Amino acid sequence: MAATGDRGVQPAADGPDTYRSPLASRYASPEMCFVFSDRYKFRTWRQLWLWLAEAEQDLIILRNAFDLLLPKLARVISRLADFAKERADLPTLGFTHFQPAQLTTVGKRCCLWIQDLCMDLQNLKRIRDDLRFRGVKGTTGTQASFLQLFEGDDQKVEQLDKMVTEKAGFKRAFIITGQTYTRKVDIEVLSVLASLGASVHKICTDIRLLANLKELEEPFEKQQIGSSAMPYKRNPMRSERCCSLARHLMTLIMDPLQTASVQWFERTLDDSANRRICLAEAFLTADTILNTLQNISEGLVVYPKVIERRIWQELPFMATENIIMAMVKAGGSRQDCHEKIRVLSQQAAAVVKQEGSDNDLIERIRADTYFSPIHSQLDRLLDPSSFTGRASQQVQRFLEEEVFPLLKPYESVMKVKAELYL
Repeated sequence: MAATGDRGVQPAADGPDTYRSPLASRYASPEMCFVFSDRYKFRTWRQLWLWLAEAEQDLIILRNAFDLLLPKLARVISRLADFAKERADLPTLGFTHFQPAQLTTVGKRCCLWIQDLCMDLQNLKRIRDDLRFRGVKGTTGTQASFLQLFEGDDQKVEQLDKMVTEKAGFKRAFIITGQTYTRKVDIEVLSVLASLGASVHKICTDIRLLANLKELEEPFEKQQIGSSAMPYKRNPMRSERCCSLARHLMTLIMDPLQTASVQWFERTLDDSANRRICLAEAFLTADTILNTLQNISEGLVVYPKVIERRIWQELPFMATENIIMAMVKAGGSRQDCHEKIRVLSQQAAAVVKQEGSDNDLIERIRADTYFSPIHSQLDRLLDPSSFTGRASQQVQRFLEEEVFPLLKPYESVMKVKAELYL
């Protein structure tokens, strides 16, 4: 504690009495924390001073932060691709409006997640590669001080601008700037990170819902406590954390939107404090989310028997059209068959809803002599794999044509395991 005159005793700048973001102290990786640390910032400033471009430090930092996120996102996609490939043929009940719909496969559903993440990977890479250096432009962007330094030699000013840009590792610099690079850049950066947050939130919400159905679970350690109050529970805490942090990440886009809109003329300083918080928080949050999601994707557990049981609760109703078609081929009347199926289906539905029993529509059909011409075909007509369409082939084609080529540049980092900070 330090004395501060009339204000009395105040907390030290760094200690147990000061606030520290839990993203830095608990969740985010040491590498990402270092990128936004004072040590890295000051080291970067010294280097940039040598390059006559101190004001560029934000773009150095953004590029390096993207370089940390991209391989982590690629690893998440790779883990989920392995999961999808292994379970490409496993039928599962599809849901629309969270109501039972047609069958899909576990692998096909996973590819919906992967497709969103692939779009995020491409967008992050595009924004990273499109980052331009501010260059040596001076206090209002006119390069007047550098032109004076070189006694009016335009060519030398341009050569200096190009040299500093190349030394900083950028391919291009802005031609037009004010005192800073346009804050629209921050909007683009936060937009792709917010979009990543939306993707992760959707994925982890699906996992949480599937955990409730007992069809799929995130990894659960042997000594992990699922609930402090109810010892039998296995709460999906990793997915819950991802959703919680993803919401935070998605809301951060409002900061650069408002900052860019109020940058008066060549620059106003009300951007600085806001950017210092929102940019670092966005990358730290994305880093934490990807670490956690990689851990989840490396240990997803599927329960095929539970999935199968839920299929059989709905499959008899889905199969009625196939049964009607089979009866018509056997010489029956479509109208008569439809009426028979309607009556039996309503009886079976009443048993399910009013008595809580299993769907017994197929047993009723087997017991009805009207359907005797197709009794021997019922097993084939009710094969779940015949209701999944081209899901398996879609998975294979999607992985081979779109996913694996996208991951090729990251092959050297694919074996790195997730670092989860509980």
